[in-house]
Amino acid sequence: CAAGMVLSVLVVLLLSVLYEALKMGKAVLLRRALLALPRSLSQEALTEPQEGDTDPAQGSLSVMGFPILSHRWFRYHVGQTLFHVVQVVLGYMVMLAVMSYNAWIFLGAIAGSTLGYFV
Repeated sequence: CAAGMVLSVLVVLLLSVLYEALKMGKAVLLRRALLALPRSLSQEALTEPQEGDTDPAQGSLSVMGFPILSHRWFRYHVGQTLFHVVQVVLGYMVMLAVMSYNAWIFLGAIAGSTLGYFV
């Protein structure tokens, strides 16, 4: 059935494009997460606040001397984790399709990866 083969190649192609798009989305999310981190974790920021200090930066919450990272950074990290899980699942699906040892499926995966990287 030629229609089934064409459909299979198109599905693998689209999975490969989506895999590459997720890689780029993960990189963008990583850049945003790094921008959400504090600029400097200097020695002053890592020390416990002294009594009588009224500087809010010195009085921030800390765990074992390390400042607690912002809620915004945590959300980006959760987003990166979800992107990673979806990327791994898609990667294994494309790998399993390629392991069918069908040349057309293989070419569809290569073409999809190329197109996804290009876009």
